[in-house]
Amino acid sequence: MQKCKNCNAQFRWNKIYKTFWLNYKPIKCSECKTIHNITIIGRFTVVSLTILPMMICSYILTPISNIFTTLGVGLCILILGSLLTPFVVTYKESL
Repeated sequence: MQKCKNCNAQFRWNKIYKTFWLNYKPIKCSECKTIHNITIIGRFTVVSLTILPMMICSYILTPISNIFTTLGVGLCILILGSLLTPFVVTYKESL
């Protein structure tokens, strides 16, 4: 999990997760009030753990005649990937 660059305080999982749904809003450290922005690599990480696996899995499962199975598996992969992203995404201190 990402930590503050100044005071080494760890960001909470839900604080990081909320920023994904708020258009990558910067995170403010609760201890030292330093603002951290998501890096470009962090944005690519979010996409590669959520959208990309869902699309690949849906493409592989397309020959299955049941559309609900394909959508269900794709949705499960999307949810699982989005729940794991706060552990691997990177932030940098804002200038």
